[in-house]
Amino acid sequence: MTVNEVIKALDLEVAAGRSGLGREIKWGYASDLLSDVMAHALEGTIWVTSQAHQNVVAVALVIDAACVVITEGIKPASDTIKRAESEGIPVLLSDLSTFEVVGRLYQLGIRGGQRS
Repeated sequence: MTVNEVIKALDLEVAAGRSGLGREIKWGYASDLLSDVMAHALEGTIWVTSQAHQNVVAVALVIDAACVVITEGIKPASDTIKRAESEGIPVLLSDLSTFEVVGRLYQLGIRGGQRS
């Protein structure tokens, strides 16, 4: 499943990173703790979080995330959007809770994956 397919299925707003919308999503991961994401998330992950600061983009680059979904109706700051745009990291927005987004991703067949 691609990032673009998930956008359509969950009616997500694209805040940045349109150049990466064709990326394949291999795994799902949900966390608001950046060190946890860096330690455990896998390449090609769709990362679901309520964090919206610029460091989210840096972590997404480190793990080579397919995209980031920011939940709860939280809007990223302009510096976050600029950085994501320049790095080609899709940042997607949802008014739904993290729990609801993860449940819908699971229904689409996206399963969690993590490094041990």
